[in-house]
Amino acid sequence: MSSEPSPGARLAAELRRSPFYVDPSLASAVPEAERKRLIAKFAKLPVPVFVVLVPLVKGGTWSDDDQLVTVVHANLGRDGVYITFGTIGDDLRAKEFGGDHDARKAAWAVSFDRAYRDASVTSRLDRIADLMLSGNAKKEYDRQTAAIDKRAKERGLENPGTRDDDGSPVLPIALGAAGITVAGIGGLLLWRRRRMASVRREGSALLLPRTVFSTAKRASEDQLREQASHEVIVFGELLDGTDVPASGERAGELMTRALDAYQAAGKTLDRARGIPDLAGVLVLLDQGRDALASARALASGAPEIPPSPLCFFNPLHGDAATEIDWRPIGSRRRLRVHACRDCARSARAKETPDILMDRRDGRDVPYFEVDPSQSVWAETGYGQLRDDLVHRILRGDLNPK
Repeated sequence: MSSEPSPGARLAAELRRSPFYVDPSLASAVPEAERKRLIAKFAKLPVPVFVVLVPLVKGGTWSDDDQLVTVVHANLGRDGVYITFGTIGDDLRAKEFGGDHDARKAAWAVSFDRAYRDASVTSRLDRIADLMLSGNAKKEYDRQTAAIDKRAKERGLENPGTRDDDGSPVLPIALGAAGITVAGIGGLLLWRRRRMASVRREGSALLLPRTVFSTAKRASEDQLREQASHEVIVFGELLDGTDVPASGERAGELMTRALDAYQAAGKTLDRARGIPDLAGVLVLLDQGRDALASARALASGAPEIPPSPLCFFNPLHGDAATEIDWRPIGSRRRLRVHACRDCARSARAKETPDILMDRRDGRDVPYFEVDPSQSVWAETGYGQLRDDLVHRILRGDLNPK
């Protein structure tokens, strides 16, 4: 057996020397002088604060913040607040052991705050400390989440979101940034509501009718990117606050699928080059929500909830209301795809559906006509032609060279 200490033990040893650890590869993010200043500031709190900034890489030593914090806390053996990067970019997360000083809400409030979207790591740590020191973390968290709800209402949404027991917005349904309206799907969703009444009492946000984005094309790329960013953050919070008890191997698989979809959505958002990639973010989040809903259903003793994909022709249309056989022009191959009502009607009438276009070599082409070796969306039909979309994103297929 190796006598080398484990990665968790090494980080614990570093934290015994200083409560603020930054991996050497990230040293420029927080200069030494700033670390000392922040250590002094966090020391004013009535609870120990440990800052652990290390890269989170799926398949690496540390794949997500919860794993990191759990292992480091166990090795250090000290309760307190642990602040780390989240799995999306350099977002900050906080978890507390042995108390409740609203550290988690302070970190989320900063993540939600538009004023800190492009702020340095130091500035965001400062803000987290200020919120905790002032006792205003929950108040600011509520203010930021209310602002998200308000923006959703101003865009004409029928329902800006659902809140959990402590008032947190766990699943806002705004996915477009320029007045995207919503409509109920009926049918399958009505069946879901009737069959899953017991699950809805514990996780109603997951079972709300999802959206048909009738004005999605009005949203600019920047607006769509902004709202997709909010959706990734809020889904991350939903996952962070979910505790599915041990209820069989399948529930565990679904939770893993939900977490993988979340990480893939964040990775896609970070590298998105245009609207097709941003549409992919929404598809991945949609898959993640479906997996999480089923995990919760199984945990409550109910059956899995059948997934309902977004429109094959353009995911920004929202939920696919029907499944059709469709043959692309110039092809003998027939595909079985899920489409929104309007696109299904057009396809059946031998008319061209409202297809999501991709810009290639100076011209717009249907996304599924792009060389599959150059587009994971064309290769998988946004997950409808292949079931390994999340895996492909996580292994780096998004922007092939």
